[in-house]
Amino acid sequence: MSIFLNTRLGKNKLTPRQILSDPILFLAFGFGSGLAKKAPGTFGTVAAIPVYWLFAQSNFAIYSLLTVIVTLVGIPICDIAAKKLDEHDFGGIVWDEIAGYLITLWFVPFSWQAVILGFILFRFFDILKPWPIKWVDRQVHGGLGIMLDDVLAGIFAGVLLLWISAYF
Repeated sequence: MSIFLNTRLGKNKLTPRQILSDPILFLAFGFGSGLAKKAPGTFGTVAAIPVYWLFAQSNFAIYSLLTVIVTLVGIPICDIAAKKLDEHDFGGIVWDEIAGYLITLWFVPFSWQAVILGFILFRFFDILKPWPIKWVDRQVHGGLGIMLDDVLAGIFAGVLLLWISAYF
């Protein structure tokens, strides 16, 4: 029994092999993590942890530049992936989770406690989608819409994580 999807995906019925062999879809699906049968967003956030760890090895300016790049290139990546699948914001598209997680940890010094708490806080805001995240999720379309709700979830989680790390 596999934890990964073994069916055809999206209205265009793409196979996991097609997704993994297409560079844009491979990125959009978080290096394959978005192919998880259940909770692909959570698996996408797990895939963001080594990306964060790699970026965290650099200084703040480089981390910031890389996070902005990941976020901005995510707009066309997610837009193209949605068009290839013929389905807006398909659950397996998790590049937005990677960007959101990087944003969550942007201003917090590296620690494994921050990695774990940032993961929990980001998933909390990404799943519950309090206002205005839910409004953005419903009203903004295309690649920008796919990315923007996770960017906001990352900002909400990051502000809370920064507050927690400053006072505790």
